[in-house]
Amino acid sequence: MEELMVVANVAIVFGVIYKLFELFAGRRERILMIEKLADKLDAESLKEGKLPAFHLPASSSGLRLGCLLAGLGLGLLAGYALVVGTQPEYFSDSYSSRVGETVSIIYGACVLLGGGAGLIVSFLIEVARAKKNK
Repeated sequence: MEELMVVANVAIVFGVIYKLFELFAGRRERILMIEKLADKLDAESLKEGKLPAFHLPASSSGLRLGCLLAGLGLGLLAGYALVVGTQPEYFSDSYSSRVGETVSIIYGACVLLGGGAGLIVSFLIEVARAKKNK
């Protein structure tokens, strides 16, 4: 249990440091966007209440989440198929701890591979969309 506490403490420290760097970098980026917006505004458009039109890129978070969940689901299905094909004793009333460990490794590996494949697919779709919109 002590080994886990060391790992958790190191992860927390590095996570906090990472978030601080991200906070300051994001702040600088927001300031640059405000300056860019101020350059496009003029006094007459502010009096009329009109703002310049900006074309923001479409958010791909829904696509990423959908592909990730589809990949995880396919990974679970592939893991189940592998377990049924390679570890039939797992479905009996008594099985050894070695079989249980093997099954957990199969499920974990398939889920991670499926999720990674889903994210790769979503990246390829986003690249294709970006090329199409250019």
